[in-house]
Amino acid sequence: MASVVPAYAEWSNLERRIRALVPEAFDPTGRVLNLIAGEWGHPGKGKPYLSPVDGTVLGRLPMIDANTARVAASAAAAEARTWAHQDLDARKERVTQCLSLLREQRELLALILAWEIGKPVPQARVSVDRCISGVEWYVSQIEPMVEGRRPLGLISNIASWNYPLSVLVHAVLVQVLAGNSAIAKTPTDGGLYSLTLCMGLARRCGLPVSLISGSGGQLSDALVRNPEIACLSFVGGKANGRDIAASLYDRNKRYMLEMEGVNAYGIWHFSDWDGLAKQLKKGFEYGKQRCTAYPRFVVERSLMPRFLETYLPVVSALKVGHPLLAESPDGEPPALDFGPLINSQKVEELHGHMSEAEGRGAVPLFAGRLDAERFLPDQDVSAYLAPHALLHVPRNCKLYHGEPFGPVDTLVVVDSEEELIAEMNVSNGSLVASIACDEPDTCKRVSTELRAFKVGHNGPRSRGDRDEVFGGIGGSWKGCFVGGKYLVQAVTEGEPGERLHGNFHDYTQLPDTR
Repeated sequence: MASVVPAYAEWSNLERRIRALVPEAFDPTGRVLNLIAGEWGHPGKGKPYLSPVDGTVLGRLPMIDANTARVAASAAAAEARTWAHQDLDARKERVTQCLSLLREQRELLALILAWEIGKPVPQARVSVDRCISGVEWYVSQIEPMVEGRRPLGLISNIASWNYPLSVLVHAVLVQVLAGNSAIAKTPTDGGLYSLTLCMGLARRCGLPVSLISGSGGQLSDALVRNPEIACLSFVGGKANGRDIAASLYDRNKRYMLEMEGVNAYGIWHFSDWDGLAKQLKKGFEYGKQRCTAYPRFVVERSLMPRFLETYLPVVSALKVGHPLLAESPDGEPPALDFGPLINSQKVEELHGHMSEAEGRGAVPLFAGRLDAERFLPDQDVSAYLAPHALLHVPRNCKLYHGEPFGPVDTLVVVDSEEELIAEMNVSNGSLVASIACDEPDTCKRVSTELRAFKVGHNGPRSRGDRDEVFGGIGGSWKGCFVGGKYLVQAVTEGEPGERLHGNFHDYTQLPDTR
């Protein structure tokens, strides 16, 4: 029997369910609205909102102008002044109520994420679960974290599309738990419906959250430079992050800016190839559209044959396809490694980067092909890219210094520890790095030279959650570190003159994360 999208997973069915749960978030024609001053309204100038899965038009982004965004920020700042006086137990109760509502909609949220950002359903369920369990941990631990501290006020949230729940919703709920109000910008490329549902349920629970859509350029005055914003939380690309950091340089505003960097995995004096194969397969989850993915492998020359014996069978066996197909009308979606990238423009960009590298001498080691059996007949597959790998990308290519944010790996051969370290440090700092090595002393020695916030030994490092600290070095991060008590400290005030852990313009304070 040919694969189909089960009726329960069809977008028209999911949209009806969302509108039934939060009807106030839609106008009579079904357009999504913005959440401003506690009310849903302002349909804005609609922009087509497409699914990367097959190009389906999911709806229209309610893009507002700069003046409306300033009104939204002012209203949210006023809410912060009231909410700060709420008793902590009352805040905990309302956040817990919201988490219960989110848990009731776990499966719906996972299916929405599959359509909005192309994440395979099993991985989308993990994202929903991490959001809920992560905030639950904060609810259970919040008392000592806020003791002797005061909320900052209004927290602005601008995040990328790849983790609407486990990063953006998680952050917003912790911020309001700590006594702040929160305003978030819907990522233009994904998350509109999942965020609308989550914020609608949060608002039902009396939480001071706002959600607006618009272009970054239009909304930056309201969400970044606005004096009514007490703190900015940004997750996105390095170019936008640099501009934001520069605009905040001489402003008295708290911020945490998570940006890109090339996370490298070094292979040196190593022998556990079976263990590495498992890591390589898992590393391709969600098409490496993660801030902690490893797109660069730096390999000792004598180990390159064994590395390729391990690497090539793994990438050859990866399953890429439509994330919602099933073999029966009521069946379970497939267990894919990844689905589409976020849009066809990203695929074109990566093809361009690979063509540039090959034209300048890079060796194409692997070029995967899409399997027609994992797609609907005549389906639009322009947002899909099978895994690719290139050897010896020249230094004057974008793939050498830049994070691909997709399933494109670059491999580098080295002959000394000094070369290993230099080739792993190609970007101005990174979020994570790892070294695969049988010698513990060598691992420790190399780790101290790596420009990464977290360094793994014989295994990858992740962003982490709950009490695990997260931040970056160099251009990969600016501002306060987050995770555990540091996330709460970033959005609250302690004693005058308090020195926060972070990577700021004038100094860096690094907790021991290695």
